[in-house]
Amino acid sequence: MAALTSVRLKDRGVILVEGADTGDFLQGLVTNDVERLGPDSPLYAGLLTPQGKYLHDFFMLRLDATVALDCERARVDDLMRRLTAYRLRARVSLEDASDRYAVVAIFGSGVPRLETASVYADPRLGALGWRALMPSDDADEELEKANMKRGGMADYDALRLALGVPDGSRDILVEKSFLLEANFEELNGVDFNKGCYVGQENTTRQKRRGAVRKRLMRVDIDGAPPPPDTAIMLAGKPAGAMRSSDGDKGIALLRLEYVAKARESGEPLRAGGARLTPVKPDWARY
Repeated sequence: MAALTSVRLKDRGVILVEGADTGDFLQGLVTNDVERLGPDSPLYAGLLTPQGKYLHDFFMLRLDATVALDCERARVDDLMRRLTAYRLRARVSLEDASDRYAVVAIFGSGVPRLETASVYADPRLGALGWRALMPSDDADEELEKANMKRGGMADYDALRLALGVPDGSRDILVEKSFLLEANFEELNGVDFNKGCYVGQENTTRQKRRGAVRKRLMRVDIDGAPPPPDTAIMLAGKPAGAMRSSDGDKGIALLRLEYVAKARESGEPLRAGGARLTPVKPDWARY
């Protein structure tokens, strides 16, 4: 039996950033330190509003002189528009290359071997395995040749939900959620030692003051999985809201004080007809 599973992530798009000012351009925008980006050093990062609220998250991978952004395919146009607005006189070009590249998640035991792909460890969490960026035309054939089990999105969702890892705007509210509520620090998506970037001031202030009162966290579900945005209640009071889920596991945005009250009182959190049990992953620091 193959020790590795590959899943072609058809919900992912790719933007290519190229030009003499690529490094400086991205460094002034994104939450991570682009100076640490290298061929074997990918980054997870976000783009925020000036007020520090979430707009996009993506993986950054250096391909020679080009930086590839592995992002949500359904929101590529919005990310392209926002990057273009910041470009001004910077010597950079932006290309939507989503049709040219496939993004693949690979997980299990072993190291994947693919001839035409750029393969890298997921920078968020080692347990998530690997990601690969490869030409779309070659992807299916090469994945068939590799000694891997072919999986589907349900397999990838089961892995990330078990680990309590959010999936972009499925779990993080655009223009509403703050970065630290989505566990960006623990998932290596923000650098507090780099220079300025859009939204840095409020992000740094929250970190310094310890002002994060809500968190995305894994929940175990007893009952039918509640749809996204279903209100979560504790003893008749609002404690949060559901995000993505599959089967008996999900992601929820929860007020930390109510998580503590639920544990102390033994009173269950409820969403619709389901009972929810918050689970703190090993990597979490909340």
